[in-house]
Parts: sequence; structure tokens; C-alpha cells
Amino acid sequence: MRNFRGDLSAITAPPFLLSTTSFIEFPTYWAERPELFIAPAKEPDPTRRALLVLKWFLSTLKQQYNHRPDRKKGKPLNPFLGELFLGHWNTEDGVTRLVAEQVSHHPPVTAFHIWNEKDGVRLQGYNCQKTRFDRTVRINRAGVAVLHLDQYDEDYLIQLPSFHLEGFIPPPPTPEIDSDKPVYMQSSSGFTAKIDFSGRGWFRGKKNSFSAVLYPTGRPADALFAADGQWSGSFTTKDLQTNQVLEIFDTNLPITPLVVPPLDEQDPLESRKAWSKVVAAINAGDMSTVHSEKSKLETRQRHMRKEEEAEGRQWHQRYFTQVQQLPHVEELLAKIGEKLEPDQTGGVWQWDQEKYEKTRSLP
Repeated sequence: MRNFRGDLSAITAPPFLLSTTSFIEFPTYWAERPELFIAPAKEPDPTRRALLVLKWFLSTLKQQYNHRPDRKKGKPLNPFLGELFLGHWNTEDGVTRLVAEQVSHHPPVTAFHIWNEKDGVRLQGYNCQKTRFDRTVRINRAGVAVLHLDQYDEDYLIQLPSFHLEGFIPPPPTPEIDSDKPVYMQSSSGFTAKIDFSGRGWFRGKKNSFSAVLYPTGRPADALFAADGQWSGSFTTKDLQTNQVLEIFDTNLPITPLVVPPLDEQDPLESRKAWSKVVAAINAGDMSTVHSEKSKLETRQRHMRKEEEAEGRQWHQRYFTQVQQLPHVEELLAKIGEKLEPDQTGGVWQWDQEKYEKTRSLP
């Protein structure tokens, strides 16, 4: 591993190092607190809406980047092309739904769409995660996520932070979001949030620290709100006009469990059904069966790709469509000096509502 300089995710991990979860489940972390996900839609003031979007995003970081105590450790299963993950959250605010699909295998790209129809909140995006070893393990994420509020016709572009692991000696290693450049949230309503991350140094500082400011786009000196603390612990939001503390949020508060259909009701391409025999063998500690069942699934995928190539056809994504551009996303990216990276993400991907409706109408 020390001498390897490529993408670590391309390495086939030994069966005993595998997790029982596929990477395709990771978009779940965006909405494990549905009440925060939909909160901006209930706020009439545009500045407070932007602050609530920032709060929601910050509240997801622990779930996205820190180790989960309720998940087995190990390398997550690499999704195969066409792998699906569907589920929903039930709360007093209605149903919040999730659809994730592996839209590309080389490079590995997961597209996702999360929405609450009742409150008109929709998050869609896609990302490619590449892991490399450079004195430590570094995970770079390419892609975008955009939150849309129907009632106000607003978009909020969210950059995807990259991160690395610190503290191999002594273990366990601790995830830290990269601090070499800030992460931005950009709204179509005229607000920008800048988030600077930092970690624990030799003599001072705390792990997983950050400092964020929200300001009118192009006017960072006129910041309206600030947030700072630890994304894996608690953080404080403050009104900079009055210097009043608005809230101290604890990221360790309980999350809402995702409801996933039973295996016998799932499509063969749905993740937990497709990997069920592998996962059962991992849980049983039967490494021989893990290897054989995993090999069967991967061999089927290789045969499908060869058949498609021989017949001159391509795999058609079930819920997403590859497009040439996303004008509204590119406009928001330009405001923070960034642009789409289709070469890093196997193209540009968009949720296809028509495909979804047709799939739902099938017997």
C-alpha cells in the first residue's frame, strides 16, 4: 500500500476487510435528519433560509465523514453499474424519499435524488470518490449537490469536501476534512457561505473544527451570520449584526432511521438484495463464501459488459440521464470560481423524473 500511487478504491480488498455496506448507501447521510432537510422551506425570510440550509449541511458532516458506531468497520463494497438503493424516512412532515443509482463504473459515480413532496424540497447530485495513499489515506470527491426549494424557486449549490485520515500512530485514525482550501455553499438568492476547516495541531486546536460565515454574494465584509465549532461534536450559530448566539447544535442527537423495503420486495439490482449472500457470509465469518459469492456477482457484471459491447449497445441508467450541461449549476459554480468536472465524474448527471414515473407505473 505504501508503494501504491493509484486509486485505492480500485484495489480488491481481502474478504475479511470488507464492510457489509455498499458505497451506494452513502447518500443516505444527507437526510438522516429530515426535519433539518426540509426546515428551509418553512422559513419566509431569505437570509434565515440560507442560514438554515447552511445549518442542515453542517449537520450532515458527521454522518458523511466520521466513523459510524452502528456500522461494521471495513472497506465498503464497490457498487456495480446499475446498482440501486431506495428508501424513505417517515416523519410528522411527511415522507422524504431517496433514490441512489450507480450511473458509472469507470470512474465509479453514484447519482442521488432526495425529496420531500409535501414541502417541495429536492436534493440532487452525483459524486465520484477516489482514494489514494500519500503518507496517509486521502479521499477526494468530485461532483456536486444542489438543494432546490420549490416554493421560492431557489437553488443552493454545495461543494463536496475531500478529506483524509490522521493519527495512524497511535490508532485509531481520525477523519479530517481537508483544510487547504475553503468549501462554499452558493445560493441563487444571492448568498454565499464560506466554510474553513481545521484539525488538531501539535500544540493547539481541536479535531474536526470549522469556521463558517454567511454573507451577501460578493460582499464578504458584510457577513450576516457565523457558525463555528466541531462538525463531529457541537457548533454555535451567531447573528453577527447583534452578536447574539442563535443556537448551539449537537451533532450527536439521534437520527431518523431509513425505511428500506424487505429483500423479497426489492428489485434484483437493489443493493441489499444483490449483495445479500455476500453480506450474510461476512456476518457469519465465512470468508470462502464471501469470496465465491462476490466473484459470481462481479463475473456476471463482466459478462453483461461484454455482451453489450458485442451487440453495440450501452447500459441505460434507470433513474438518471447523462446531459451535456447543467446551466443553473454552472452559473452558481462560476460565482465561486469553480466549474463542472465531467472528465472526473464520467459525464454530467441529472435526475430524470420521466424515467422515475414510468418505472413506478410498471406492474
